[in-house]
Amino acid sequence: MDFSFKKTERLNKKIWIKELFEKGSSFYLYPFKVLLLPHPDNSETNQILVSVSKRNFKKAVDRNKIKRRIRESYRLKRNSYSSSNKYLIAYLYTSKEIMPFNEIQESMTKILDKIKGLDTNTK
Repeated sequence: MDFSFKKTERLNKKIWIKELFEKGSSFYLYPFKVLLLPHPDNSETNQILVSVSKRNFKKAVDRNKIKRRIRESYRLKRNSYSSSNKYLIAYLYTSKEIMPFNEIQESMTKILDKIKGLDTNTK
């Protein structure tokens, strides 16, 4: 099983990012606001975007630490989530303090379970 976080899993097309923020559905699960949109191009993987507010965390070191924790928790948990439907996913970190890795990982598990639940409802 491959646990690496590949470049193909990063959402970086400006057109898709714009479409995700305009047309995507969202839900809130502390400390994240999650935006979700079915993948417009039949990709083999989900593509994610991680955002941490500069307003809440002035230092880039803090923002980068949080982003690393989010990406790592996604990387470890994504294999437990498997579906034929692939999504564009944006994780917007909304907490005002830096959360420990294990709490971020618990939230990530809940988020992926919720996405999996949405998948089963649409079939």
